[in-house]
Amino acid sequence: MKTTLKRGIGRGAAGNRNGRAVLPPNGRAKPPVTRYRQPEPPRRGFVSFLARAFAWTLICVATAAIGVGGGAYLFLHHAVEEVSAQTPEVRIAAEQLDIALPGQPAIALVIGYDRRAGDEEAGIATRSDTLMLMRADPLTNAVSMLSFPRDLVVDIHCPGEPVKTLRINAAYEECGTRGALETVRTLTGLPINYLVTVNFRGFTQVVANLGGVWIDVDRRYFNDNSQGGERYASIDLQPGYQKLNGQQALDFVRYRHTDSDLFRIARQQLFVKSFRAQVAANFGVTSLPGILRVVTDNVEVGQAGGPLSVRTLLSYGLFLHQLPGGRFFQSKIEDLQEHPNYDLSASRETIQAAVNEFLNPDVEAGEKATATALGLKPKGPQAPPPAQTTVVVLNGNGVPGAAADTSWQFKERGYVTLSPPNGLAADAPSHDYYRSKIYFDPGQEGAEAAARKIEGLVGDADVEALPMDMHLRERAGDAMVTVVIGQEFGGTLAPAPVDKTPQKQDPVVTERPDLTEPLAREAQGQVPFPVLVPTVLEQTSRPSSSTPLRVYEIAGRKTARFTFVTGASEYWGIQMVRWPQAPALADPTRKVTLKGRTYDLHYVGPRLNMVVLRENKTTYWVVNTLRNTLSNETMLEIAQGLKPLGQ
Repeated sequence: MKTTLKRGIGRGAAGNRNGRAVLPPNGRAKPPVTRYRQPEPPRRGFVSFLARAFAWTLICVATAAIGVGGGAYLFLHHAVEEVSAQTPEVRIAAEQLDIALPGQPAIALVIGYDRRAGDEEAGIATRSDTLMLMRADPLTNAVSMLSFPRDLVVDIHCPGEPVKTLRINAAYEECGTRGALETVRTLTGLPINYLVTVNFRGFTQVVANLGGVWIDVDRRYFNDNSQGGERYASIDLQPGYQKLNGQQALDFVRYRHTDSDLFRIARQQLFVKSFRAQVAANFGVTSLPGILRVVTDNVEVGQAGGPLSVRTLLSYGLFLHQLPGGRFFQSKIEDLQEHPNYDLSASRETIQAAVNEFLNPDVEAGEKATATALGLKPKGPQAPPPAQTTVVVLNGNGVPGAAADTSWQFKERGYVTLSPPNGLAADAPSHDYYRSKIYFDPGQEGAEAAARKIEGLVGDADVEALPMDMHLRERAGDAMVTVVIGQEFGGTLAPAPVDKTPQKQDPVVTERPDLTEPLAREAQGQVPFPVLVPTVLEQTSRPSSSTPLRVYEIAGRKTARFTFVTGASEYWGIQMVRWPQAPALADPTRKVTLKGRTYDLHYVGPRLNMVVLRENKTTYWVVNTLRNTLSNETMLEIAQGLKPLGQ
């Protein structure tokens, strides 16, 4: 850089142009600028210093956040590109999907397939081990699952080919992703918005990168292929609550050696539920990149209209993270008929019943089931049945006949529909309502609860007390609920939730401390907490012959697991450990107090999956069978039968 100083130009230059400064004759340089202060400012105090420091801290944090946010934004975009459908097969199938509407329920078809290296060269077809529908409903904050047994015989729909009748897992083997999509869509009649394909070869990596998944293993699983004979997948798992690594989790969900495909489905659904809990527990700004990386390396997601957006990915991630306890529902096809060669069949009626339950999970199932089992009044205000609910429907969107058509649909659902009194037109104050409004009469008992129940039928709507607007009040008349149809309403009421609340029944139990007290004494000598004796058992149950008691460590803590088997060869257990924050214990559906003890109740739909007792600084929990076959009353009676040794 050139300067005037080096060129001998300026006030500091000597006449010889050597570029060196020359001082005044007295040797003291005068400052080029003189500063004056009038008056002298006060000295800054400690508070002022803290305020400035805090302000600069905020500026630094904001700057860092902008940088991190920018990096996260770029990372998310990259992650979305990676997880979006990459293979031509999935992209072509995604073109046939239905577009998901914002804020509305969405359905994904999950295809788990087994593609090994070298299969294609060897002429071995790729196998589909899992076909599962998952539905996320932001209107009710619920997730429901519907799995299809791989041996279920159905019509296979391959594009451009005649219909064949084969096992449902043959759809993927015969004609790939699109064949599986068309077969499931034809079988259920459901719109499908997303395709999720998972390679089981990458399944182990997904679980491993997540750090494992905590799962309650119901019994001893063992198979060793080293001795020859009929070959099944190797597996070696002990019963009890534990963290499974990738290979162990794969072995667990694919096992079907000594039981049927129905139990295999139950294990798969248990894994999905546990996997969601594990992701939710690890969800955060610092862990999100790792979670996304796990998914993007092994999963493809297809949707209609192009690749996924960052907004879509984050919205579903947050939805699952914030899902309330007891809002995970497992639907299944009932009354399956068994045939030679392990084939299964189901009537059209039973499949449709499973679809209806999948579409309309009863979010109050746990509350109602508890009230039924214990003879309690359900918590909170209860909606009267439709036959006792009067409804007036008004047109707020300007679509001709919208009010009359919707009123007729309410009548079909069993509601008592009324017309506006005195011959008034069924019109709202205007036809500019975008969102539907559901107004309740605060002077009528149960009206608000009835309005909130109707909200589930209408969809995205606002529930409010009937305002003082005379136009609305004149038309509402004596109705308990007034519905104003807005532009967002699609024209069709959703089906009512399927009420699966079990009928109250006596607990099926027997007192057998003679079978369990020796096990409890054996456990007490090995653990640092008071062991409770399971004095009450399900009537047909006995301690498992293979591993009735297991004492081991989980998360560095000693734990005892009692395992029992029913007369129908289904397994249930009791876990004891000093670990109040175990992932399985998060988000109970309800708490109840019985005979001075407080229990956390965990439901899967209307079935009581787990009863948790906390005392002696220890957590004791009774866990149902894989298919939750023990009745709610039986589960509660077993939990109440836990007693101290020697009592």
